[in-house]
Amino acid sequence: MKKIILLITVVFITNNILSQTMVVKKADGSYMEVSITDSVELCFYLPCPGTPTVFYEGKTYNTVQIDSQCWLKENLDVGTRMDGIGDQTNNSLIEKYCYNDDPNNCTTYGGLYQWNEAMQYVTNEGAKGICPTGWHLPTLAEFTTLSTTVGMDGNVLKAVGQGSGDGAGTNISGFSALLAGGRGYDGYFTNLGYYAYFWSSTEYGATDANGLDLIGSGSDVFLYDGSKEFGFSIRCLKD
Repeated sequence: MKKIILLITVVFITNNILSQTMVVKKADGSYMEVSITDSVELCFYLPCPGTPTVFYEGKTYNTVQIDSQCWLKENLDVGTRMDGIGDQTNNSLIEKYCYNDDPNNCTTYGGLYQWNEAMQYVTNEGAKGICPTGWHLPTLAEFTTLSTTVGMDGNVLKAVGQGSGDGAGTNISGFSALLAGGRGYDGYFTNLGYYAYFWSSTEYGATDANGLDLIGSGSDVFLYDGSKEFGFSIRCLKD
């Protein structure tokens, strides 16, 4: 079965067409002719209606509509880089970690943020935090809705090329998750290429908060709790 990714809508269908060709538009905007000799799975997804992109702090982010939810399609990358060995603080600046203290990793994978920094030192669910105006850090309930929408299949959320074997991303949803790893308790970085960690705005006690976790070796979606000291990725959800 050949898989052709078209940026059209949020569902996927299967057509049985024998001995024909079709022209499809690829994700990079170019076109190609495809010979269809068996069945072709067409995976469709669209930007959010009326909001295909968001320009924020010098960077343009794409959007994707997944059922009733409108998501930024890339991890947030905003703020001033600091070394992973120190904690982010409430100092009127947004601070970020870049994996292995390498700015190029922020360009590719987005920044990594401790929970309090991501929330901008408030604790209410659905807070704007470091997201653009009109967007917010998703709640655990909103991550649960996303997970249910994709049938608890993490591969549907992962970008193509992320993960392998049973954990290979298909990106049928268009969410385009990257296995960006994280920053641990001790200030060291871990799991780039193996895990994706996303903070929610839902607390789990005084020292922990909830989030969503994807693994590169399997299709599971984990709704977890972790120490607020960890540095994780941020995906913003439209209000």
